[in-house]
Amino acid sequence: TMKKKPNPWSPAKIKALRERLGDTQEQFAQRVGVAFSTVNKWENGKAKPSKLGQRTLDESSCLQGKASK
Repeated sequence: TMKKKPNPWSPAKIKALRERLGDTQEQFAQRVGVAFSTVNKWENGKAKPSKLGQRTLDESSCLQGKASK
């Protein structure tokens, strides 16, 4: 059986990214293109980002890094 790759986006890491961007959960949801409830579930550990969600989080984290320089 193929092992699923662990999701690199833990609830704490998602929340840290959102806070670094200065977003509320609603603003962050709009930024990454998901519902507010989805961000809430990610941060509470009730759901994990899909592959697409992970890619969007990766991109958001890269954008933030460039903006701060």
